[in-house]
Amino acid sequence: MEVYRDPLGVDDPPRGALLSIGNFDGVHIGHQTILRHVAHRASEVGAVSAAMTLDPHPVKLLRPREAPKLVTTLEQRLQLIERTGISTCMVMPFTHRLARMPAEDFVRQVLVDRLAVREVYIGANFRFGADRGGDVDLLARMGRELGFEAAAAPTVEVGGEIVSSTRVRRAVADGRVEDVSELLGRFMYVDGSVLEGKRLGRKLGFPTLNVDWQNELIPDRGVYITATHIPSFGRTFPSVTNLGVRPTVYENSVATMESHLLDFSGDVYREKVRLYFLSRVREEEHFSSTTQLMAQINRDVETTRLWFLNHPVSSLDLVLP
Repeated sequence: MEVYRDPLGVDDPPRGALLSIGNFDGVHIGHQTILRHVAHRASEVGAVSAAMTLDPHPVKLLRPREAPKLVTTLEQRLQLIERTGISTCMVMPFTHRLARMPAEDFVRQVLVDRLAVREVYIGANFRFGADRGGDVDLLARMGRELGFEAAAAPTVEVGGEIVSSTRVRRAVADGRVEDVSELLGRFMYVDGSVLEGKRLGRKLGFPTLNVDWQNELIPDRGVYITATHIPSFGRTFPSVTNLGVRPTVYENSVATMESHLLDFSGDVYREKVRLYFLSRVREEEHFSSTTQLMAQINRDVETTRLWFLNHPVSSLDLVLP
């Protein structure tokens, strides 16, 4: 996929594309539906399929205190958009100048003069331009005047409720990773690097990778069945991961993400990793003694082993870095 990170400046994105515009955080199954439609439709008419995504998220620039924590980093978002078959992605830098641009000017100056779009698709609730003045109705009206077509993306429902990035974020924050997988059409993952730790887990008999994560939003505190991909090894390992504040033993309030890889030993400090959240084992607990903690860790590891007996890593559809 070709990526243009300055489509209004030095970059020269293709003209005449079929385009979908959105924030696309998480690239959930609703996003995937419209992006795949754009890719298929572009193939039918012999045009370029394109997505335009905003960075940073508009709320982060305009009302930073209200900005949502995002499910995906920009690079993850681009990888997931590419998986839908889109051939071109334009990363639109969201600036105060762009925020002040009237929606009609955005359509004329960007979509028509700069990009000469043939068709445009946006979510029914997506808004653009100053004071959020642009919507699918405005696009359709101006398209009839300026020579392009516009339509609203179909909504996708799960459990009788529309799938949205807000709904995904709520499920992540609650630790409902099985629900998250259903909404995303894939397992949620975070990217990070392994920190040099105090190796206290090794002293307890369960060495862990202390992961410094990049994603803004991670699941709620608790213990999770995970899979840990280490690119330098070219392998993905079954793992069990604790998200919390190191209760009982460490006596501090620093949030950590510690992953114990089953039947693995090796020095991976400072290595990049991708951690997939597959199922939740339990909530975070406080133990009155190290003995109780170790007994519970043993139970968590056995629960994880049983899960992977029924779901081998090789059978999982993972988005590899």
